Amino acid sequence: MITLKQLEALYWIGQLGTFERAASKLNTTQSAVSKRIQELELVTRVPLFDRGQRNARMTEKGEQLLILAEEMLALQQRVVTLSQRDEMPVRQLRLGITELTALTWLPRFITDLRASYPKLAIETEVDMSRNLYDRLQEDKLDVIIIPEAFSDPHVTAVHLARSRNVWMGSPKLVSTRRTLSIEELTEYTILTQGNRSGSGLWVGKWLKSEAAIVRRHISSDSLIALLGMTVAGLGVTYLPLQCFEPLVAEGKLVIIPTDPELPDIPYVAMYRNDRPSAFTTNVAELARTACDFSRQLQS
Repeated sequence: MITLKQLEALYWIGQLGTFERAASKLNTTQSAVSKRIQELELVTRVPLFDRGQRNARMTEKGEQLLILAEEMLALQQRVVTLSQRDEMPVRQLRLGITELTALTWLPRFITDLRASYPKLAIETEVDMSRNLYDRLQEDKLDVIIIPEAFSDPHVTAVHLARSRNVWMGSPKLVSTRRTLSIEELTEYTILTQGNRSGSGLWVGKWLKSEAAIVRRHISSDSLIALLGMTVAGLGVTYLPLQCFEPLVAEGKLVIIPTDPELPDIPYVAMYRNDRPSAFTTNVAELARTACDFSRQLQS
């Protein structure tokens, strides 16, 4: 097995030109340096020095190994330096989120992340839950924050919070304020996110469990597009209550009470557990602390 002492001997011979000078630099004997080089040649099965001349000269293979030795010793020094300092190392976080998180508590979350990891490089991807989950499985994202709609024994899910959703519509479309049955609700055009959306999957399962017959349906992958179509009076949709309650106060939307009510949608932070990391665990915990769907653009 190659050791750092062997590589050190090769490095200093290369730097100082002779075995004798290398031994002096390493505070050892010339015979000890020679032994390390012999052991290195035995392990690598490569002659590192041409001993046919009076002064042993490094072979071409020896010079190639010298370059690698320099790299390995530099890496060792980085490890030693890291253990001796309190400063946080540079890290990268590939974060996947849905629109709702981006619209609400993402600014606060980013602030918390930077406070904990000042040198953190963050790459953020906003997409549908299914797409984010697939990219996590492909190891293209480190942590995703989505509705709890998928499970895998190789993925850890940390519960964050629940989002309370209600049906909403434009006052130009919905004139009644009484509680509607599911059958009455589906007389309107239902605006939903597709089956690649975590919340879309939740609401789709809920409608199916209530034996709802949806007569007219418009699907969009964009929460903002659904919101715009709802305000325009093109149909009714489900929205996080607290986040969009200001639009109710402004008279642009009305809440549609239903019996039964929509279930709350749980959100989770997910990361792969095939390579345990204190860093991703801490990121998920910071997300749990920051998660809050009650207000837009929290800082």
